[in-house]
Amino acid sequence: MAEKHVLIHPILSEKSMEKGELGQYYFRVNLDANKIEIRKAVEKRFGVTVESVRTVNVGGKVKRMGLHSGRRASWKKAVVTLKKGDKIELVEGL
Repeated sequence: MAEKHVLIHPILSEKSMEKGELGQYYFRVNLDANKIEIRKAVEKRFGVTVESVRTVNVGGKVKRMGLHSGRRASWKKAVVTLKKGDKIELVEGL
């Protein structure tokens, strides 16, 4: 899988910002991506050393609009832990 198709976008929330100070970063990744591909993509894109990668398959929620119900798409989340001293600047000025 091409590197540009592995990482979709970083997840920017209060929890992910707190964990970012500890060297953990959250990304939304392609459903077909495995831990090795995620590690290589992060190392190549940001020039850092990755210690570990943990992944979670997040199921889509059922949503209703009146009588009709539908389902949001399922997605995959990756938690990337970097080597001590490495950082990723996701958002400038925070």
